[in-house]
Amino acid sequence: DLVLRLDIYKKLEKHRGCVNTVSFNADGNILVSGSDDRRVILWDWETGNAKLVFQSGHVNNVFQAKFMPYTDDRCLVTCAADGQVRHAQILERGVETRLLAKHQGQVHKLAIEPGSPHIFYTCGEDGLVQHIDLRTAAATELFACHAIGDSRGFIPVIQLNDIAIDPMNPNLFAVVGSDEYARLYDIRKYKWDGSTVFGQPTEYFCPPHLIGDDQVGITGLAFSDQSELLVSYNAEFIYLFTQDMGLGPNPVSSSPLSGSDASEMGPDHSVMSASAMEKVDEKAIPQVYKGHRNCETVKGVSFFGPKSKYVVSGSDCGRIFIWNKKGGALLRVMEADKHVVNCTESHPHTTILASSGIEKDIKIWTPMAAEKATLPANIEQ
Repeated sequence: DLVLRLDIYKKLEKHRGCVNTVSFNADGNILVSGSDDRRVILWDWETGNAKLVFQSGHVNNVFQAKFMPYTDDRCLVTCAADGQVRHAQILERGVETRLLAKHQGQVHKLAIEPGSPHIFYTCGEDGLVQHIDLRTAAATELFACHAIGDSRGFIPVIQLNDIAIDPMNPNLFAVVGSDEYARLYDIRKYKWDGSTVFGQPTEYFCPPHLIGDDQVGITGLAFSDQSELLVSYNAEFIYLFTQDMGLGPNPVSSSPLSGSDASEMGPDHSVMSASAMEKVDEKAIPQVYKGHRNCETVKGVSFFGPKSKYVVSGSDCGRIFIWNKKGGALLRVMEADKHVVNCTESHPHTTILASSGIEKDIKIWTPMAAEKATLPANIEQ
């Protein structure tokens, strides 16, 4: 099994701060990275050489950098802790960057419409989801994501940590953040003339035991090539949802409470409606992946290998964990960094992994080891 032979092939060293993002181009021959040093680097990862280093134009830590598809790897988009969303165009004479959009607070992630050289989405700690079209350089604020609450009280904004688009149906995108729900939206319901309010999810996802838990949040998510949704919880576990596990557009309702009960519990307390309870009972419980620790940072989660066969995540302990998607068995625990591993990025065509985190380097993992690895004996520690 190739996963059991993964080992460090190269360490890419040029950044001067934490590496917060690694992403392959469509061909898989170039890796782009972004860092606390505010620089973006394009790597020939096979040789370990930096092909291009440029200043992103951001004034704080770069959180994500991605190539736009079908642009000959000359067009990138970035987002950062400064709230800016920027565009970088690689020209013969150098790199030109420009501001595309702004959020109030940090912008952790962006999602590119599959196969589109023009369209991507961003999400921020201000709860906003924005749609950006490079042809018009127009940023459209689609909606602000709010908690599910009693409409009589103040409903807080959900600080968003990640956004992803379903590769099998690019009309669907999901966001996650500072509460227990992954929310799925359908862009076809948005009216571009602003005639109707957009922002009601078509579907909510949450493991039954976490519904109503105000201690958890979600740091990362990913779609598989079968439209499954992988969700990583802060201080909890990773879960895999199939589309039929959704709780519907209205998963909770405060209506069974009388006014006095509701006021004692506060405006954000919600109880499951009877119909939602029935739905939970009917649904299969999502597959769970355990063993890693996700408490300290905004960690991503990803699928890995052919047909999204594996699930991979970094951990606070500096290791990379790989599970079998089906069944959830832990297959590998790889010593990666001395500190937290935040990013694990799968190569688009082969069993190769890039990882990064609090350290200043990027590690490329390839199935080159002569011996198959076994799980460490002291894994519980």
